[in-house]
Amino acid sequence: MKNKDTKDLVMKDFEAYPDVAADLLNVFLHEGQQRVKQENLLAAPTETLYQGQEKLRNQLEDVGKYEMHSGRVRAMYLFANQSRVDSKMLFRKAGYVGGAYREQYKSRKNAFFPVIELVLYWGEERWNCRESLHELLHNRDASETLLKFTDNLKLHVFEMRNLSAETRRLFQSDMRIVVDYLAEGNGYCSDRKIVHKEALIKLLRVLSGDENVEDTLSMMQERGIKEEEDVKVCELFDQYERRGQQKEFERSIERMVLENLEEHRTEETIVGKLVRWFSLTKEQAKMYYDKCARDVV
Repeated sequence: MKNKDTKDLVMKDFEAYPDVAADLLNVFLHEGQQRVKQENLLAAPTETLYQGQEKLRNQLEDVGKYEMHSGRVRAMYLFANQSRVDSKMLFRKAGYVGGAYREQYKSRKNAFFPVIELVLYWGEERWNCRESLHELLHNRDASETLLKFTDNLKLHVFEMRNLSAETRRLFQSDMRIVVDYLAEGNGYCSDRKIVHKEALIKLLRVLSGDENVEDTLSMMQERGIKEEEDVKVCELFDQYERRGQQKEFERSIERMVLENLEEHRTEETIVGKLVRWFSLTKEQAKMYYDKCARDVV
């Protein structure tokens, strides 16, 4: 699977959790007030169809949620993840939102509701594109007369790496950990408890440039981390830091063994060096030697 596909899937999986989706909506739409309840959010279709030049084509939004009230849809929310600045994002939004309104038009139910799209921008470069259709067209010399009769579609872009501390503090779900980590970097530490452990770890890994996150669950199992247990951010980060140090330690051992094997040194000599240089027991040194020797063969 390509890195971009992996990142997209990881982001979608994380944002699809009702508590995370509700948190995003409450922070960005309601300034932190708890207006949207996670128990009122249901998964909504993310696919719409449009007529291409020769045939019907589909378009996929990243995450869709219905907000329900008294058995009816109060609103539909669409989440679009962006890793790069896209100057034509407005036209993509027109397709997504227009498709959702088209479904309401085609429906036999006489029930209409607003469709709201949030663009979550994860890139490092600042988003500096025009965020309304009038601004974009005005910049292309469209006359004021024409603009007066042009619907003014607007983007709602949230730069996830550049949120203010005040905004970040409004988050109550695991998303608080994500935005704080992006703002503060590797020095970030917190006593917040993690709810969605595997999904969170995967997201932090892809946002840090890790291309392969399929081993996340096995890594958690190695460290005895279970989804149902309470784990704080600092505890988790400490474990991953130790894991990184252990990996570098083992790589150093492997380099020494391989270099000595290339110089045709004896097993006894190499094991003795490992014991002295890396403070290993003879049994541990022999284990590392055997592993490297097998790989060479």
